[in-house]
Amino acid sequence: MACTTAYVGEKHGDQVIPTAMKGRVLGSAIALFDWLEENDYRGYDTFDGLNARYLRPFTFNSKFLRTALQQGVRRFPLNLRPLIGISKSHSTKAMGFLARGFIRLYQATGDLTWRDKAGPTLQWLIENQSPGYSGACWGNHFDYQSRSSYVPQGLPSVVWTSLIGHAFLDAFENLNADIFLHIATSSCDHIVRDLPMFPHGQALCIGYFPGQDLEIHNANTLGASLLARTYSYTGSEAYRALAEKAILYTAQRQRANSSWYYGEKENLHWVDNFHTAYVLDSFKYYADATADSQFENVMMNGYAYWKNSFFCADGRPKYYDRKVLPIDIQCCSQAIDTLVFFSDRDPEALSLALKVARWTIAHMQDQAGYFYYRRYSPWLVNKTPMLHWGQATMFCALAALYRAV
Repeated sequence: MACTTAYVGEKHGDQVIPTAMKGRVLGSAIALFDWLEENDYRGYDTFDGLNARYLRPFTFNSKFLRTALQQGVRRFPLNLRPLIGISKSHSTKAMGFLARGFIRLYQATGDLTWRDKAGPTLQWLIENQSPGYSGACWGNHFDYQSRSSYVPQGLPSVVWTSLIGHAFLDAFENLNADIFLHIATSSCDHIVRDLPMFPHGQALCIGYFPGQDLEIHNANTLGASLLARTYSYTGSEAYRALAEKAILYTAQRQRANSSWYYGEKENLHWVDNFHTAYVLDSFKYYADATADSQFENVMMNGYAYWKNSFFCADGRPKYYDRKVLPIDIQCCSQAIDTLVFFSDRDPEALSLALKVARWTIAHMQDQAGYFYYRRYSPWLVNKTPMLHWGQATMFCALAALYRAV
């Protein structure tokens, strides 16, 4: 599993994608869809360890013991969940990614089956919002203990809310129903009214959770991306102005090598693949929605660092910029999605996205159709079918890639 050579793009101009590879991408997505249908769109989550009803009482409300339980379940190479009382569940974030995947396949194929799958998925999200806030928002179906904070079940996350909000904007663009724009606008109202804002001169950082002091780059920029994209339909200057200030905050904190830390606090100083990709996507959503080019160099320098630092020559996506293992399915899926998104700016992006997809399908997809969580070595693989972390994000990414090719 050594990776000593960074990705070097192939110049392909107007490349011709082999028909067999197109079929392989679609076949992989359909196999995954069949698995999702068979499992009623339920699965496990990477961080659902505190749902362990047989072990949770023994954490005694201790941060240390909650962390130990959550991380122990997450990191153990075998799936302990059925043994310790964790059931497969639906996931709000998974439903958002699945809705986007259905819409993308409908765009690519014109098959009404995919359109008809998107509608009920979006309706489920409308019915399963976190209650008591100023607008539509969503959180986890489990308690979560992070390095920085304790997040109770249902507390809305700007990451979840923004990614799901983008699904509703996709639906508005493609399914011709004003209710979807209304939900996205409602989510923006939640961001504006319910989330803490941390000013830094002319910039500000959008908080991760209501009532918590947490400044995280991907959370901040994802919130900005939804505000900016919704502005493009509503003309709300308040959304655009807030988005600009949030993007400025992260732009000002780009490191000398063009990367970003996960967060600015000392205990958050790492650089990983998929969080960096979220930041890049957000910069691009902002630029595309507002026609504001002031952050173009920041974005493309960050994209170049990401592309040249996080991929092996065979397409394997690294987890950290300076470390290959573990190969994580979220890194695979988000890499494909971001590369497809940037293919209008980078002529090599689709070639690399296809390499990532080819490697991932060959080494991370089970014969049953679902994708494995992590590969620690050629022989040690955690095959747990994570729902939002692996299945939903891969379905969405494969749909984007198939649409693109």
